[in-house]
Amino acid sequence: MGNSDAHRILKKYWGYDDYRKGQLDIIQAILAKQNVLALLPTGGGKSICFQVPGLIIGGLTIVVSPLIALMKDQVDGLHERGIDAAFLTSGQGYKEQRVIMENALQGHYSFLYVSPERLSSVSFQEYLPNLDIRLLVIDEAHCISMWGADFRPSFRKIKEVYPLLVNKPAVAAFTASAPRWIQDDILEGLALKNTTIYRGDFGRSNLTFRVFNTSNKMQVLLQGLKTNKGCSIVFAGTRKLVQDIADWLDKEGISTHFYHGGLDRDSRVKRQQEWMNNKVRVMVCTNAFGMGVDKPDVRNVYHVSPSSTPEDYYQEAGRAGRDGNVSQCILLHDEQDWIRAEEFIEKQHPSEKSIIRVYHAVMNSI
Repeated sequence: MGNSDAHRILKKYWGYDDYRKGQLDIIQAILAKQNVLALLPTGGGKSICFQVPGLIIGGLTIVVSPLIALMKDQVDGLHERGIDAAFLTSGQGYKEQRVIMENALQGHYSFLYVSPERLSSVSFQEYLPNLDIRLLVIDEAHCISMWGADFRPSFRKIKEVYPLLVNKPAVAAFTASAPRWIQDDILEGLALKNTTIYRGDFGRSNLTFRVFNTSNKMQVLLQGLKTNKGCSIVFAGTRKLVQDIADWLDKEGISTHFYHGGLDRDSRVKRQQEWMNNKVRVMVCTNAFGMGVDKPDVRNVYHVSPSSTPEDYYQEAGRAGRDGNVSQCILLHDEQDWIRAEEFIEKQHPSEKSIIRVYHAVMNSI
């Protein structure tokens, strides 16, 4: 099993003649049963890096993913290529979940997507010793860091399933961007030893970044959407602002949906699917929409205020131009945005007086 197998699978199921830079190195490491941590940019083709070796190795690949939308998108994509796959979510009934697990036991799937909470559940772990698991994949692995904005405590329990995997498969963890200290957190939290780390090229030459300092963001946004045609995402900081912007754009004749964590699951799924299928041109959203989106033809990503961190902005803006075509990332800001940002930072860190007071209290209690 070597490069010829990897290229044959790539051509057969994806129709590509060759890999992007770095993808084949990751695939070869996984095929050699090495533990891998891969940092690839948004739109960098990370799913191919574990789906190709999963098909070559055979058996079942378990993919741990934090978002239902992400699971569904990837499973739908595999089905379109004629690859058997399934996902387990809390929205499925007991009978449906039972059928999926029975099919997995009988070897009917190449890929099974589960949430970290499902992976750590007793009912799921009862199946693990009897499943022919050849590869364990952790997607969005930065969620394991308790210091990150996307922290999910259940990611810390993933390492507890290793003894239940009879084939002792390699573990491959993927994330789009993570500073060095979060990389260390991932390795420690997953208990990965002798791990090969791959860092992809994070340059996106097809993206144009523009910044506008303006006190009239809505008019600049409207003009931009009218001038720059194509599918667009508009990120806003609060649920109320998201709804207000969407209502206003809709009245201005721009086909628009809004999306945030306050919507029920069925509404979120329906709105995302209509936007993905180009029934709606613009999605106005909070960052709850960012992680699970894999739409190649997003031409414009607008931010009506700065993101919480540079890493968040990189991931959100990186939803643009995943097909490699020229796309725009536009940030609108004003003085108030930076005042609010400073206030937010101050609230996250105690004052010097508070630190001194706590220090003295601790020392006095010893």
